[in-house]
Amino acid sequence: YDHMFDNGGLQGACLLRRYQRFLADVRLDDDTCLTLHCPNTGRMTGCGEPGWRIWFSLSDNRARKYPGTWEVTQSPAGHWIGVNTARANGVVASALAAGRICELSGYRSLRREVPYGEERSRIDLLLEGDERPACYVEVKSVTLLGDPARPALAAAGVGFFPDAPSERASKHLRELMRLRQQGHRAVVLFCVLHTGIQQVRAASHIDRSYAMTLKQAVVHGVELLAYGCTITPEGLRLTSRLAVVLDE
Repeated sequence: YDHMFDNGGLQGACLLRRYQRFLADVRLDDDTCLTLHCPNTGRMTGCGEPGWRIWFSLSDNRARKYPGTWEVTQSPAGHWIGVNTARANGVVASALAAGRICELSGYRSLRREVPYGEERSRIDLLLEGDERPACYVEVKSVTLLGDPARPALAAAGVGFFPDAPSERASKHLRELMRLRQQGHRAVVLFCVLHTGIQQVRAASHIDRSYAMTLKQAVVHGVELLAYGCTITPEGLRLTSRLAVVLDE
């Protein structure tokens, strides 16, 4: 695994409700109830409904009010979904260090959360090597499967990013375009944390500005990559490359 969960893996429960964006009530297998921290403040569309099976980690930090963290969902369709999007950067970094992302291989060093750009951003991963341009990698986690207005897309495994309007995501694309103008390599890597997703598209029906900026970024030389993940209660592992499809 590129990320292994501590204490031998996750514990299972039934989701009762998610509320206040960062809290979720669950029922354990022994019928006791527990409130978990939800680390995903987005809409989480299709990532957890009451009655679904979810998996959580437990922290040994006694200062935490809610020691449990919702990590993974198993949907009724049998798909595994990583709802803790903070895991994505570490999963990609581990896969890079192991040389399993061939498109980004051959760099001497990897740094994380490096400040850069005109809009005061931080790049998720900065790859550097001797006698080659630096490579700036922006990691985006993808968990949105399908579009309710077009039911066939979910069956076809079409995933979308973002799942809510995101000016921050568009800002990152503008920063990457400037890096390309400066002679650096710039990459958006979609880390797909949903085993039902087989291709990634810009969610123009949710954030048209982002979709248009993504097309512009590609014209300016920003590279797009997408990789799927194996997701289990034991850990996460980046696996095969998936297609990124730009709408006409």
